[in-house]
Amino acid sequence: MEIGIVGLGRMGSNMARRLARGGARVVAWDRDKSKCDELASEPRVECAEGLADMAVRLTGERVILMMLPAGAPTQSAIDNLVAMISNNDTLVDGGNSYYKDSMSRALELSQRGLRFVDAGVSGGIHGLANGYCLMLGGTPKAIERFDPFARILAPGPETGWLHCGPSGAGHFAKMVHNGIEYGMMQAFGEGFALLAGRKDFDIDLARLAETWRHGSVVRSWLLDLTTEALAEDEDMASVAPVVADSGEGRWTAIESIEQGTPAPVITMALMSRFSSQGKSDFARKLLAMMRAKFGGHAVTKSRK
Repeated sequence: MEIGIVGLGRMGSNMARRLARGGARVVAWDRDKSKCDELASEPRVECAEGLADMAVRLTGERVILMMLPAGAPTQSAIDNLVAMISNNDTLVDGGNSYYKDSMSRALELSQRGLRFVDAGVSGGIHGLANGYCLMLGGTPKAIERFDPFARILAPGPETGWLHCGPSGAGHFAKMVHNGIEYGMMQAFGEGFALLAGRKDFDIDLARLAETWRHGSVVRSWLLDLTTEALAEDEDMASVAPVVADSGEGRWTAIESIEQGTPAPVITMALMSRFSSQGKSDFARKLLAMMRAKFGGHAVTKSRK
């Protein structure tokens, strides 16, 4: 019951804590030494000096969980670790990697005698207390090696985690999960905007959200979080209307196109995020100018 963890960000550090508190020996490393120092007082967690030191400290058939941003950081860690580990060791990618990348990585690593698990992880900053939902892809043997750790990380030993299928299936499931999340968040945002728009009704949005949490068909963890946000700052005057997208929504929309399977709600939610980032400003300006050209309509001048 020992595992290495590479990447001690908001999720990686708490996963290290949950694994250690569940009885595992954890060897952790992050290029930012302060992240390791924050775990110094955690029993059963030890910090490695680097990837090579981590590989030396782990014994037997190693299991190493990478909690890194998708793309170059994950690939760099894999490239470095491959030279330091042995046949039958298992690498687990717990980041939000593109599932096609995970399929390619699994094939490449298998040719080197290594096992690979693509792990879609949901739970965010609350996972330490509540557990993480895990969607796993990989061979049965690879999943078998990660199984004891999945049982600790998940909300329960038998609940909240699933071997979804072969390599790529875990990250594919997480991609679609996040696409659904985009649509649900957009629906809550639009609904409460409509409620806020009727000033004459003077609806207490936070109290209404709290009411919906009990017995309503839209009750959910997202509604719980929405309720908290409204209770803290109902007007949200200090929050800029800009919503980032981290990639999974884009990949879900692309998958919809590649399959020819309609996903209009998810796609429109993604487009709304693009719009919030100012990426529709040029089109809107051109629309205003077209109206002015054909109808003589007034154009609102920019304050810049």
